[in-house]
Amino acid sequence: MKLSRKDQLIIENYQNEEQMMVLIFAQWCVNNNLDAITLYKEAYPSQPENKALLEAIENTVPKEESEEISIEVVQQVLQLFGNDDLAFVIEEVAQKREN
Repeated sequence: MKLSRKDQLIIENYQNEEQMMVLIFAQWCVNNNLDAITLYKEAYPSQPENKALLEAIENTVPKEESEEISIEVVQQVLQLFGNDDLAFVIEEVAQKREN
């Protein structure tokens, strides 16, 4: 099935936004001294290695060079893309750190 140019642009836009979501998660992990891969595996234990996450980790910057990313932003972005399990794991981590 051949996609129209409009359909191709919609797909590309979604993929770019999805990559940004993964990068936000990975950078939040860096900023909070957390292992993004470990948290991802906790949320999705049966999924194989996530190549998008590995790529995003490579594109993170040291936390000293990053803008602050709130937990609320990370959770909203993850939930927007249907990553509710990962958003839940992040909430659990945040609650443990507060106690």
